[in-house]
Amino acid sequence: MANPAPVIGDWYRRPGGESFEVVAIDRDDQTIEIQYFDGTIAELELEEWLEDVIESTEPPEDWTGSVDDEPEDTENEYEAEPGNGHAERWGDPLQALDRGEVGGYSEIELSEGPDEVERH
Repeated sequence: MANPAPVIGDWYRRPGGESFEVVAIDRDDQTIEIQYFDGTIAELELEEWLEDVIESTEPPEDWTGSVDDEPEDTENEYEAEPGNGHAERWGDPLQALDRGEVGGYSEIELSEGPDEVERH
């Protein structure tokens, strides 16, 4: 069974291992940066991804495991008063989104063999 293609924002795991999220893909170096639930970051070579047994999994229910931010720290800090004019200046928050980093898109397409890596 072939491993799924790495997709930024998707969660994976090795059988019997911890789950991790793909956070970056470097096409030039052919590396995949992953982050475990506890915040630990690691880098895998594409060849490792192809050789290891890796399966897709659901994100953890409490996805805030690696986020060091308590709700009471920012409570009411970012709330804007309705009609004070700030909302019009903020614009569309998705305007600066890099379409290449949108979930569901893999920058590397896995082929049948590790020697045949197709780049987009």
